[in-house]
Amino acid sequence: MLDAYRFAREAGCLEGRLALLDFRRLLDVLARTDGWVDYRLSGVTGDQGQARLRLQVTGRLLLVCQRCLGAAAYDLRIDRLLELAPEGSAPTQEEMEDDNVDILPLDGALAVDALVEDEVLLSLPIAPRHAECALPAAAAGDARANPFAALVALKHR
Repeated sequence: MLDAYRFAREAGCLEGRLALLDFRRLLDVLARTDGWVDYRLSGVTGDQGQARLRLQVTGRLLLVCQRCLGAAAYDLRIDRLLELAPEGSAPTQEEMEDDNVDILPLDGALAVDALVEDEVLLSLPIAPRHAECALPAAAAGDARANPFAALVALKHR
């Protein structure tokens, strides 16, 4: 836990490694839970004095392939610039249109591990899969006749 506004003003820097097993919300999409992610959190100040955090996360995750249900490697490379804003404040139109900065509503202390897990979850593909893989044997088809084949034959008479 850290005071994010003070951390940003003082241009703090925090680096570390977090075990994948500690990310409870991430466990469902992982094929294997051994491993870790490395992170670096830096405090920066924007052009107009805004308190900002730069979060960089790297690692290699083994996700469950949605096609074959095997392990699919995913290289994690996150580099986010987060502007701190009081909770409940509405972002301006200018802030919403800026694709380089994301708004992070925050009033109290910041849990760094929760922030890293949030950003990892946001960066994952919706349906991870290998570039090329075979379907599981049960879904690939079986030797039974298609029950609708007789209907197709009737249609062509």
